Amino acid sequence: MKYPYGISDFEKIIENNYFYCDRTDKIPLLENAASQLFIRPRRFGKSLLLSMLENYYDVAKKDDFKKLFGRLKIGQNPTPLRNAYFILRWDFSCVDATGGINNIRQSLFDHINVRIENFLKYYSLHGFDIQGVRINNENAIYSMESLIGSVQAHGHTVYLLIDEYDNFANTILMSSADKKEDYEKLVKEEGILRTIFKAVKALTSGTMIDKVFITGVSPVVLSDITSGYNVAKSVYHKPALNDLCGFSEKEVRAEIETIVKTRNSENYVIENLAIGDSVIEDALNTMRTFYNGYLFSTEAHEFIYNPTMCIYFFEEFAGNGKYPKEMLDSNLSTDQAKLSYIASLNGGQQLLLNLMEKEDSVVIKSVQKSFGIEEILFDSSRDRQFLTSFLYYFGILTIAEETPDLETRLKIPNMAVKGLYADKLCNLLLPDSEKRDAGRFAAKKVFQKGDMQPLCDFVEKKYFKVFSNRDYILANELTLKTAFLTLLYNDIIFLMDSESEISRRYSDLTMIIRPDKRYGRVYDVLIEFKFVSLKEAGLSGKEALALSVDELKALSSIREKMKEGTEQVTDYGARLEEKYKNLRLQKFVVTALGFDRVCFEKVGEAPPLPE
Repeated sequence: MKYPYGISDFEKIIENNYFYCDRTDKIPLLENAASQLFIRPRRFGKSLLLSMLENYYDVAKKDDFKKLFGRLKIGQNPTPLRNAYFILRWDFSCVDATGGINNIRQSLFDHINVRIENFLKYYSLHGFDIQGVRINNENAIYSMESLIGSVQAHGHTVYLLIDEYDNFANTILMSSADKKEDYEKLVKEEGILRTIFKAVKALTSGTMIDKVFITGVSPVVLSDITSGYNVAKSVYHKPALNDLCGFSEKEVRAEIETIVKTRNSENYVIENLAIGDSVIEDALNTMRTFYNGYLFSTEAHEFIYNPTMCIYFFEEFAGNGKYPKEMLDSNLSTDQAKLSYIASLNGGQQLLLNLMEKEDSVVIKSVQKSFGIEEILFDSSRDRQFLTSFLYYFGILTIAEETPDLETRLKIPNMAVKGLYADKLCNLLLPDSEKRDAGRFAAKKVFQKGDMQPLCDFVEKKYFKVFSNRDYILANELTLKTAFLTLLYNDIIFLMDSESEISRRYSDLTMIIRPDKRYGRVYDVLIEFKFVSLKEAGLSGKEALALSVDELKALSSIREKMKEGTEQVTDYGARLEEKYKNLRLQKFVVTALGFDRVCFEKVGEAPPLPE
């Protein structure tokens, strides 16, 4: 099987027999409205969706329908509108939005004009001689109106597809506040982007453009141009379209089974993995941990896998019999810029800390359906609903559930995204690269040598100093866990989980070696975190700092927490052993005294490392 990594051309995928998850049965649902907006995070298959619609509705591909769609769901029962339109497609990611307003305007006009010229050449080759179209290099709106008028003579209307409609806003958002004036000239009053969408609206209100389908990442631009273009129906939150882009677990499992069966039948090796059903379950569990977890409607019931990351995994697994070394596709790591933006806002850094601490989730009234660039760049009253909604649209949070009291719980979707949080928080809390490197070096000792002391020393002497007095007042074992997690996080070697549950028992942090990495000389790790406030211990910060390690461990409040943690980690360790089998499990209880001291106990002995 070939995998279409980086390929969003539907015709190429079908003709070359690439892997394709069929979503053509959703086409009838998408015909219910003339103009629609569909939002999903970056690299979630939106461009391929548009390409599929382009091939389905293109009048020039009527004779290719059976070849392209005959084996797909829609091929058995096509709608009356199949192959009924001329297709005009814009892709605003092709527009250079980094220059001044005049450069952006010209780049946008150039893009639209080139697409019109390509439209004329394409349909001419397919027997449609469209005459009288005038291209105006200085006013692409005129060019578009000229095209649509000329097309009418051929008895077909136009289906307009717009990909990455919000490219301008995202580029400006990730730059700086001094871009405000340029952005306003695009979307406000008679700004060129607003004018273009007003023209599209006018053309759809008659018989010239019959349908418009728009994709993007966020509703930012639509909010700012809404008075110019307010007829697009938002369909991205519809439960029936939850899986329009993305893979179900059933589909992921089926492809893993196909890969394993193919490699076994061809006598290829599945490297470092035991052949049999376990290799399928191990691969599925790994993909579930890293790539699953997206939900786009509180009424939907199945979490969706990120399709780009799945293709990335399938390609490596099928080609080399190995998991990707780095489970996060590097093309998605740029989403850290969104975390940087949130961290720069009032309350943003605390939100990121809370998400890492409190079961990776946050509860809000509802996802904010719209917000403009003014609110993003300059509104100092932004609240948690805005911050979390922003992260939701960019795929850095997703819907977890509707709560019993009818609010919305958002969560970090999976471990791949959680790694972005861990890296960002580590950079925020330890901006000095030498200190970060020292902390991560100390963290390696935990899983390479089973030695917790260097990491505890680092956290006590370096990390605790970065927390503010307000943080000190709110300190607890969750804050302690976050400090350790940001340094220990390593998804190249481990399946990492905080607040992991087995048999309704929870542990604070588990680090289980990935199935494909069990040949390495490293330990599995289980840590239980405990916290004793200075008030509970009856000590001042100065008195706590003066204690020796033995004196610290001898405090009754510390002994009590250590005893409690030892019981928990022993019980949970046994359950982990039962689930995963043959672990080399190092078990620790780590207890902090305020933000001044930290100590640990190792519980039991792990099996020896492989030679």
